[in-house]
Amino acid sequence: MSDPAPYEVYAVRYAHHDRLASENFLGGDPHNGPMPLDYFVWAIVGPKKTWVLDTGFDPATGKKRGRQHLRSPGDGLKLIGVDPNKVEDVIVSHMHYDHAGNHDLFPNARYHIQDKEMAYCTGRHMRHGRIRHSFEAEDVAAMVRRLFAGRLEFHDGAEELAPGLSVHLIGGHTMGLQSVRVFTRRGWVVLAADAMHLYANMEQGRPFPVIYNLPDMFEGYATLKRLASSPAHIVPGHDPLVLKRYPAPSPELEGIVLRLDAEPRE
Repeated sequence: MSDPAPYEVYAVRYAHHDRLASENFLGGDPHNGPMPLDYFVWAIVGPKKTWVLDTGFDPATGKKRGRQHLRSPGDGLKLIGVDPNKVEDVIVSHMHYDHAGNHDLFPNARYHIQDKEMAYCTGRHMRHGRIRHSFEAEDVAAMVRRLFAGRLEFHDGAEELAPGLSVHLIGGHTMGLQSVRVFTRRGWVVLAADAMHLYANMEQGRPFPVIYNLPDMFEGYATLKRLASSPAHIVPGHDPLVLKRYPAPSPELEGIVLRLDAEPRE
């Protein structure tokens, strides 16, 4: 069987948060130096259509959460010719505030989510403040409204959305977190989202401290490696090192948009 047509894959950086390494690992970090996070949405551009992974948060949510909002994810997507009004399908990795906001950004899109994630964010677990802290009630309500408007598709585990594009239930960070596998010119790239916040989480076996199920998180690292052409084909959800490892599509987009289907710089 021949390979599917390759996709172009872009990461669009829209926010930033300065923090310490101790905040990024379960059990802290003995060095505890600066270790910031970046925030991205992703565009998966095929010959016939474009898919978007995650929707980010808006300036008001960034201010509330103490995050530096750099630009609207929609404005970032427009820089690579992706019109949010024309996007037909949006994949939501999970329902945390930094992945599921900007409710009006894609008015004509269907949204794709795992069964378990929707059950998680609307169910009994949200009674606990420590768990619901990473969610915004309005993001959840907006997803329910899409359901009743006929704009929400559910997935149960691994499912092919199109040739060369599939979603995979990982869990761990949340009950229904899903990562995305994409065929590109350099092989199978996996957009881990928050299955792996930072390269160090998987490479050093030190998980990010926001956890629904720790064994699922560790098993998720193995799943990511199995899905990708190599560990170098796995892209974490929040690591500023992505900016150093992947090129921009053009010099003027350096630090804003990255080309993930290109060979890494290192």
